[in-house]
Amino acid sequence: MKKAILLLTLILSIGLINAQTKEELLAEKAILTDSIKKIQKEADALQSEVDNFPGWRFKTFGTIGGSISGFNNWYSKETPNSSVGNLGFNINSTADLIQDKFFWKNATNINISWIKFDDKDDDSDSDKYEVATDIFTLSSLYGHKLSKKFAISALGEYRSTLIQNFNNPGFLDLGIGATWTPIKNLVIVIHPANYNFVFSRGDNVYESSFGAKIVADYSKDFGNFNVKSNLSMFQSYKSSNYSNYTWTNSFAYTVWKGIGLGFDFGLRKNKQEALNYNMEIDPDATFDNIDNKLQSYWLFGLNFKF
Repeated sequence: MKKAILLLTLILSIGLINAQTKEELLAEKAILTDSIKKIQKEADALQSEVDNFPGWRFKTFGTIGGSISGFNNWYSKETPNSSVGNLGFNINSTADLIQDKFFWKNATNINISWIKFDDKDDDSDSDKYEVATDIFTLSSLYGHKLSKKFAISALGEYRSTLIQNFNNPGFLDLGIGATWTPIKNLVIVIHPANYNFVFSRGDNVYESSFGAKIVADYSKDFGNFNVKSNLSMFQSYKSSNYSNYTWTNSFAYTVWKGIGLGFDFGLRKNKQEALNYNMEIDPDATFDNIDNKLQSYWLFGLNFKF
């Protein structure tokens, strides 16, 4: 009987010791968690000071996507013997100089993709990769600060292609006006005095004109998730036929050491481009009888960040 009582007492004592130890561990964990939160808050405050410190800031991220496949004697397809490939990449780079009295923001966007569809039973079709997407944009914005949110600014923006028909057409906007920064990562440019130069070769419908330029650019890092969105609009004072806009978006999630997943898409409307394309099919096409369809592209694949 005494042995049983001693054994029961020993078991209860061990249980109380374990319970006390668990409570102590939980208490220590709570203290460490609070300390980590305080350290992270201090680190975020220091990073904010670094981000706002005058000087150059550089950033580059992009997306690489693609697929390759082959079919042999796959009779359920119209082309049972074929090879298919789709490759593309998108790069966004920025170089910003931030000073107390002025800023100078520079950005480059390159988006190029190739596609191949080779019917091995048709000797007349091409077995080469053809350019599917070809976009090149370069912009430079200078602003003299009137306050933390407003500045007098000048903008130069060039848009064309790199692989095919470089500068044919090419669009160059040069203008002056004001820049508004309502929040840290959003820049809105309003330039009522802007000239849209259009460069092209041969007989075409492209025409330069004077108008207003509006740009909205948003870039933000949410931990490992990166977002960049840019809307560039030109409103011609001469005719709405010469107006255009381009809206590009990039989303990236970093998984490991700067590598992750990315998704890019863009929309564009440009009636001059639509008319020039339609005139190659129908010489009688005019601004009044063409369908100015919305242009678009998208790319999904691996993402990289520097």
